[in-house]
Amino acid sequence: MTFSAIKRFLIGDPFPTSMDIHERLDKVRALAVFASDPISSNAYATEAIMSVLIILGSQSLALTWPLGLAVASLVLMVVFSYIQTILHYPDGGGAYTVAKDNLGEFPSLLAAAALLTDYILTVSVSVSAGVRAVTSAFPETYDYRVQMAIFAIIFITWMNLRGVRESGTIFAIPTYAFVGGVLLVILLGVGRYFQLFGLSAIPVMEHSVPSSTSLTGLAYIWLLLRAFSGGCTALTGIEAISNGVQAFKPPESKNAVKTMVAMGIMAMSLFIGITFLATHIHLVPEETESILSQMTKAITGRNFLYFWVQSFTAAILFLAANTAYQDFPRLSSFLSKDGFMPRWMQNRGDRLVYSWGIAVLALIASIIVIVFQADEIAMLPLYALGVMLSFSISQAGMFRLMGRIAHLKPGQSIRTLVTNIHYERGARWKQALNAVGSIVTFIVFIILMSTKFLEGAWIVIAIIPVLVYMFYSIRKHYESVAAALSTKELQPASLLDVADIVIVPIGDVHRGSLRALMYAKRLSKDVRAVCVMTSPNAKEHVLRRWKRFPKLTRRIKLIPIEYDYRDVITPVVQYIENIINSDEFSNQLITVVIPAFVPKQEFGRLLHNQSAAQLQWALRQYKNLVIINVPIHIDSKM
Repeated sequence: MTFSAIKRFLIGDPFPTSMDIHERLDKVRALAVFASDPISSNAYATEAIMSVLIILGSQSLALTWPLGLAVASLVLMVVFSYIQTILHYPDGGGAYTVAKDNLGEFPSLLAAAALLTDYILTVSVSVSAGVRAVTSAFPETYDYRVQMAIFAIIFITWMNLRGVRESGTIFAIPTYAFVGGVLLVILLGVGRYFQLFGLSAIPVMEHSVPSSTSLTGLAYIWLLLRAFSGGCTALTGIEAISNGVQAFKPPESKNAVKTMVAMGIMAMSLFIGITFLATHIHLVPEETESILSQMTKAITGRNFLYFWVQSFTAAILFLAANTAYQDFPRLSSFLSKDGFMPRWMQNRGDRLVYSWGIAVLALIASIIVIVFQADEIAMLPLYALGVMLSFSISQAGMFRLMGRIAHLKPGQSIRTLVTNIHYERGARWKQALNAVGSIVTFIVFIILMSTKFLEGAWIVIAIIPVLVYMFYSIRKHYESVAAALSTKELQPASLLDVADIVIVPIGDVHRGSLRALMYAKRLSKDVRAVCVMTSPNAKEHVLRRWKRFPKLTRRIKLIPIEYDYRDVITPVVQYIENIINSDEFSNQLITVVIPAFVPKQEFGRLLHNQSAAQLQWALRQYKNLVIINVPIHIDSKM
């Protein structure tokens, strides 16, 4: 089976570009594709708050509820900000586009670097958290956690390579099953807590944990801020829809806004419900079992609904990575179009998805999973830093945009770098809301960076400027390429002349090498066949066969190079280098014609020494060289 046949079997038949509009997402699929991360974060956001507060003992866990409400308020603020982003930047790009349009190039690249880092960690943390849900229900699978995480990444990668709409259809089932299951548990829990409809009361957990430290004053406030910032993991993935507006069916921006509102309502209903119940039935975070698992077990018992919630919690935690699979390739394509990422990152594959971006994301995320042994707790200090930084930059950009709009009068409009802006009612209070959101998310970023720095957050702090430097380096390279290819002020005399010489490296005199020599004779009257002879017998063999074809080899100079070593590439390269540097051919293009074996079967390549490929690789450094391959199809007639 050929590679193409395997690819068609796994991914499917290619889609024509004209089908792009048909591959876009309706609101139901889009919610599953783009909102799986913020929805799934409810499985651990409450626990993140409680894991910090437990230092002060189990009695301090009552603070989880007010801190949870504060997190929910911030989520609603950020959701509102991104709704404005979608409406003003319907082409997508999220924080990167907003920052580029309102704050400048460097802030936009900072936001992009932060988001790319966060998307990679989203995949690693999500699949690892999904594995934890499985191992919580089935402890005997703990030793296979890395293998399960890698398998999940491979599966999600495969589904995304098959196309956005198809992956949305598959991922919609576990997403809505998780939301439905957890909402049912919350409603049943609230009913039992208030003893509505004759339901029995929930048994309150009596497990008590003593305080391990005593904090007062600023230290106590700092701990509360740290717990608040831990709960802000509920914000991860909120920006996803604003990056992928063009993945929606028309009208794109309206459908994206409706999906954003539905995501905000759904995610916050789960978060507030879980936080309320976990606080009021006095749950305590444990290393071996998640808060969501404890809560479901306390409310329903270890029955069908419990296993339903655990199963689909694991599924949606795995599939939360899908949000990153949508946004990492899209953001990379925006950067690529602006010259800050490799050009091939903007190329779409057979199924109209950014295949290279998907593959790069899967590879890096898999490496992180292996390094951290699929331990999401160890990865959490790295997580959410990037997204908080991008939130702060994005809302600062929207603050600037709303300031511009506030100065407009009814009917006025101006053109920015990216979009047109018009007079808008309420711009001042929207600007104030963006200011508060930007400041709060930046404070959360500072807290996360400070408290998690020695636990691993320094890695993200180091990687973000490295990525920004990489963006500028790539842009500089493309600018150099553009300058080298520019025809502005071009003088014909500045172009290199083509030297009247063709060099043909040969290893023997056979049908393939003779064919290459015949081709070379069409290009020039000065054709030189260069042959490295490593022994007297080899020299005699080549000369004897050369003399067998006097008509074919007429007007071709045979250049025998006697060499006392086994490396046949080096002497050929040295000969060509001497020709390039000679006075006769100085500053001229030299043509090298290389005969190359092309086996019919792919495995046949392994049976040849690849000397043609090695020679071509060795000659790549010489700028005044034209290399032409003449194929020798071994299993077909020539």
